[in-house]
Amino acid sequence: MPAVSPTVSFELYPPRTPRGAETLPATVARLAAVQPEFFSVTYGASGRTAETSGALLAHILEHTSVAPIAHLTCVGASEQHLDEVVTGLIRIGVRDFLALRGDPPEGEPDWRPHPAGYTTASELVALLRRVEARELAGSEDTASPLSIAVAAYPGGSYDEAGRPLIEPHTIQALRAKQDAGADYAITQVFYEPASYAAFVQAARDAGIHIPIVPGIIPLTDPRRLRRLESLTGVPVPQSLLDHLDSATDPEERYARGLAAGAALVRGVLDAGAPGLHVYTFNSAGPSLDLLAAAGIRTAADTH
Repeated sequence: MPAVSPTVSFELYPPRTPRGAETLPATVARLAAVQPEFFSVTYGASGRTAETSGALLAHILEHTSVAPIAHLTCVGASEQHLDEVVTGLIRIGVRDFLALRGDPPEGEPDWRPHPAGYTTASELVALLRRVEARELAGSEDTASPLSIAVAAYPGGSYDEAGRPLIEPHTIQALRAKQDAGADYAITQVFYEPASYAAFVQAARDAGIHIPIVPGIIPLTDPRRLRRLESLTGVPVPQSLLDHLDSATDPEERYARGLAAGAALVRGVLDAGAPGLHVYTFNSAGPSLDLLAAAGIRTAADTH
């Protein structure tokens, strides 16, 4: 394990059902107990969850001491609208953002991007820096500059020898985000430490120096892993699925998933990862159990 304790952060999404809204406050409280660096709150395609995302951010601010990060997506929005949104958030004190291109809304085959909008996250990062300069110039709050995170995509493709394949365009896109003013990156899903290590090395070779934080998911639910594969296109190792599917009962499957997740965590930390960003799927138990299994940031109640 590294000598310096790794950072820990969690992703949450706004509740999609009444039951989800009822249970989410307890989930937030349990996750906050391990004192994460921040919570990130997802933002639906074309701003469709703006109201519920805002409510979750407000709950985090009111009921925890954990900093919330506001997701921003630029797909489908005009530059003027984005400028107004960013300006408003900065004026109420928001200083932490995750700048994303975003995905087109599902089920709308005729959907088109806004003609006066952006097509890349790097353009959104540049907008954030422009609005920051305009809003904070000459103010007493210049000591609190924006912190801007972006996404990175290690993927999960391999060559015939089993070596991770890095798509050049993903490195180029990350370099553009850095050059526009991004402070650090959070990766999307991957399943092998080698994928993370190879991506970081390719990024460093391309002159990318910002920290690259691995995004980790609990590996305890094979159905969720298969669903993620269909959504992201990142293949889940068949050996992992076979290992989980062959468990004789749910408890054994859960234990196997925790062990696999802890091995992934240890692998990326050994590869030099500065911390972990855990995709919780709004469930505290598997996320906290994963940290406990890896010996990181445990709280008294992790079950």
